[in-house]
Amino acid sequence: MVYLQITLLITPANRPAAAGVYQQYKQAFLDTVPGAQSKQLLVRDEDVQVLHGFDTVAHAHAYLQSKLFTADVVAGLQPLLAAAPDVRIYQAV
Repeated sequence: MVYLQITLLITPANRPAAAGVYQQYKQAFLDTVPGAQSKQLLVRDEDVQVLHGFDTVAHAHAYLQSKLFTADVVAGLQPLLAAAPDVRIYQAV
């Protein structure tokens, strides 16, 4: 399993809108992105994380270049961000 972790600095006031973006594109991610296996929204006081599960590192990288991510998800989240996202890819061993 490969995990794409995107950490977002979003103020508490903007978190409901960010959760709406997550919900809006979650099913499309699971249904249309090659290798997509899971997607979870993790919220804590400091930040919000979106944890995506993939079958390969290549599929995780490809998603970051996809229209769904660049034109839809990023565009929806951009006005809500307090800082640039931290994007990391991990491979479970």
